[in-house]
Amino acid sequence: MSAPRKNVVVFDYGFGNVRSAERALARAGADVEITRDYDKAMNADGLLVPGVGAFASCMTGLREARGDWIVDRRLSGGRPVMGICVGMQILFARGIEHGVESEGLDEWPGSVEPLQAEIVPHMGWNTVEAAPGSQLFAGLDPDARFYFVHSYAVHDWSLETLNPAIEAPKVTWSTHGKPFVAAVENGALWATQFHPEKSGDAGAQLLTNWIGTL
Repeated sequence: MSAPRKNVVVFDYGFGNVRSAERALARAGADVEITRDYDKAMNADGLLVPGVGAFASCMTGLREARGDWIVDRRLSGGRPVMGICVGMQILFARGIEHGVESEGLDEWPGSVEPLQAEIVPHMGWNTVEAAPGSQLFAGLDPDARFYFVHSYAVHDWSLETLNPAIEAPKVTWSTHGKPFVAAVENGALWATQFHPEKSGDAGAQLLTNWIGTL
């Protein structure tokens, strides 16, 4: 008898490619619903937070939809959350755009800052250097390429885990001009700077890996 399909909510707060995320998650084996309903978002096996556009605008939309509260409550209970693109960036403490600093969710320390590269935005396919022991990238070729569209990123990872009983976050990097954080696996909170829903077979495998942990 096959295991029941996992239920994933794509959180709809007005700032993400929710339909493409919905299709990709369904292909990866999940039952998917696009909603901002509090109870459904809280009770789903997994919550996916997409994001496109400006950091500050995404944070405003997320707060208006009570998404900041939902993410915090889910993580307090060890319930899986995954952020994509700006949905990853807003998990950090702050974003700096055009010299203006905006507060993020502060789940991780650090600043989202302009990419330090000759060509911006970083748009197209790129490889990543997956963290040792990564579950997110399990089964994927080291040369697998993922689709990026962004002008901002986190260049410095500063979260330290001092308690040996707590597993340290797994941080995956990519490079566009200067190395930047491409993905993080930190307990129940996972995120990618690239778009797995636009990354073909590699992105499908990555989403399948996440769903398999729910």
